[in-house]
Amino acid sequence: MKRSDIEDLLPEIYRRTLTGRSPLDALIAAMEALLSPVERAVERLPDNLSVDRAEDRFVYLLARCVDLERFFDRNKYSGAPAGRGPRFAPGTAQLRKLIRAAPELSRLRGTSEGLRKFLEQATGIEGFSVDEHVADARGQPVPFHIRVLAPGAALGFARLIERIIAEEKPAYVTHELVFSGLMAPTVEEPDKEARAPRKRRGDESKKAG
Repeated sequence: MKRSDIEDLLPEIYRRTLTGRSPLDALIAAMEALLSPVERAVERLPDNLSVDRAEDRFVYLLARCVDLERFFDRNKYSGAPAGRGPRFAPGTAQLRKLIRAAPELSRLRGTSEGLRKFLEQATGIEGFSVDEHVADARGQPVPFHIRVLAPGAALGFARLIERIIAEEKPAYVTHELVFSGLMAPTVEEPDKEARAPRKRRGDESKKAG
């Protein structure tokens, strides 16, 4: 709000005291300075609600609205100093594309096609594939298991890719991740507590005896 607009809101008796050096003049100048940033933010609100025109810092807010916050790098696992805030590894421009694709990806969630498209939209790299018919060393199919084949160019986003697979695949499915040109796959580790055999009742009493 400009100074002249604020003055117009004052009663006539107050406006008579405005000489340019009075305490009221200083108060109006302070009001003008405080309100200007707020007004600029309100004017930019329509732009900041658009994924194409929003400032970079607002893009992360829009990503939260479509449940993409799960894929931000955070201090606890990115090694970034505290206070730096979230970061999307492939960059803000790629995050904008992922936000645009979010409605379709949500519809395809839990399918191999949805997982493949999600990985390509998130990294900006094409060439992902999902093998749902993985065989073991004896040639027998591995039930409820998938192998995600990723292009070698995406190796720098391995942590993000692993997180996307874990979040977007069905919960009962295990997976392994293989990059082109790499021989050893990254295999999902089962929960150590789940692997440990449960103690039967009476074991502890037998040991005590």
